[in-house]
Formats: sequence, C-alpha cells, structure tokens
Amino acid sequence: MPTFAKNTCDLFAELKTERDPQNFRQRNQDEFVVPLHEYLTSLLAEKNLSKPEVIAASQLNREYAYHIFSGTRKNPSRPKLLALAIAMGLNLDEIQYLLRYAKQSPLYPRNPWDSTIIFAVEHKLSVMETNELLHQLGETELLT
Repeated sequence: MPTFAKNTCDLFAELKTERDPQNFRQRNQDEFVVPLHEYLTSLLAEKNLSKPEVIAASQLNREYAYHIFSGTRKNPSRPKLLALAIAMGLNLDEIQYLLRYAKQSPLYPRNPWDSTIIFAVEHKLSVMETNELLHQLGETELLT
C-alpha cells in the first residue's frame, strides 16, 4: 500500500482553507494516487514478480491483461482484478485496498461469492483452485 507524507484529514483541512485549487494541487502532487496500472506495476516490483508470470497465473486473456498493466484498459472488472490479485499472492488486506483503489467494492463476508473468495485468499488457493471451489459451490467463476 502506498504511503503518503500527509494523512487524508490533513489534506481535507488544507483543501477547506485553500483559495486556489491549482496551488493545492501543485503543493500536494506527491499526495495524489497514481493510475491503477502504475499501482499494479508497483505491486509487481514490491512482490518481486514479473508480468508474464502473474498473467499466466491469473488465467486472464494475455492481451487483455497486458492492456490492464499498460493502462489502456482503465477499469477492469472486479473478478479480473481479483484474479490478478490472487495470482500476485496478495493477502486479504492488500486485496481490499486494491479493490477500493480501483473503485470496486471490497470483499464482503456476508456475500456468498465474496466469502468464497475470502476463503480462497486466506487458504492461498490459486486462481484455478478458486474457480474450482466457486464451481463446486454453484457460484459464478472468476473468469467465465
């Protein structure tokens, strides 16, 4: 997860008293989130993973996955993000953060499909094993 010098409350306080939004943006440019594809690339570096190995493990269409990583596909679906996250070996907190970062809803344990994904993540299942579990439970697979 990215770290910032200022917390969100401090940014809100600054913004409330700022008279010029351009000044605020210039002064705080290091406090803004980067595009999703840059965040995913930083996760690869942090986890010491390569795009080809993650893409293969995700079972996503290779071309589509490269579009996500290049930023030409800006809003991948929640299941596709989850497939990438599982392939990267992200833990539950990291996955929840990634989902919020991508403007997707976090996993919710009261939702049967989501609870299955949570179980799979906690038990370190692969994308293929997760799909098999979803299928066994009568749920829609990650990648249909």
